[in-house]
Amino acid sequence: MSKFDKLFGGKKPIIAMVHLNPMPGTPLYDAEAGVAGIVEAARRDLTALQAADVDAVMFGNENDRPYELQVDTASTATMAYVIGQLRSEIAKPFGVNVLWDPMSTVALAVATGASFVREIFTGTYASDMGPWTPNAGQAMRYRDRLDRSDLVMLNNVSAEFADSLDKRSLADRARSAVFSSIPDAVLVSGAITGEAAEMSALVSVKKVLPNTPVLANTGVRHATVADILKIADGCIVGSSLKIDGDTWKSVDAERAKEFMRIVKAARGQ
Repeated sequence: MSKFDKLFGGKKPIIAMVHLNPMPGTPLYDAEAGVAGIVEAARRDLTALQAADVDAVMFGNENDRPYELQVDTASTATMAYVIGQLRSEIAKPFGVNVLWDPMSTVALAVATGASFVREIFTGTYASDMGPWTPNAGQAMRYRDRLDRSDLVMLNNVSAEFADSLDKRSLADRARSAVFSSIPDAVLVSGAITGEAAEMSALVSVKKVLPNTPVLANTGVRHATVADILKIADGCIVGSSLKIDGDTWKSVDAERAKEFMRIVKAARGQ
């Protein structure tokens, strides 16, 4: 059994985002609320998502705009503190994502005991953050040096806020990434957070990777999740579970419950 299937029990998992409020030192940080405010906002979202019975949660610093390719140590340290404060309340498998820094993501996973990570580990991109050249070999060797070879690696092969300078098709890039960089799953994204990937992109990647889990990474909605799960092996969802479907608002408990009702019907539960 693969690490992915072992972690998620062979189902097509719904991984729900806990979008942490901006970290100290970032332009949008709320100094008045402080780190305690980040913890409390994350606690509310975590509670709502677990009550909706999502399959897993993932903590990310989506609000740390403008994004960085090498993240300030304060951001990673604060994320570790926040997750540590919530650790006893986390009842689902959880993952982490430090945008857009593979090394910090792996370090955070090790520090917090996360089961999986999501990042851009492969490719070459022109991005809003400048030239983007992640190094999967470096990140995975770092993972193993830190004695976390069990860590499930979710490789996003269609970077948001960027355009690939590698003009092979997405399917060819995904197939190559699986061969060269041995991820545990491949993620397919839209152009930016909250924007759906083209269904044709999911189809093309899954066609060339029949034995590798392929997940929809962005823009999955109540109206589309059943169709997406006919193709994809799971999805990561954030914005659709928020108040008014707004990425920057809190999780709407009722929207989250309705989303999971649709998912369970689609999975025949």
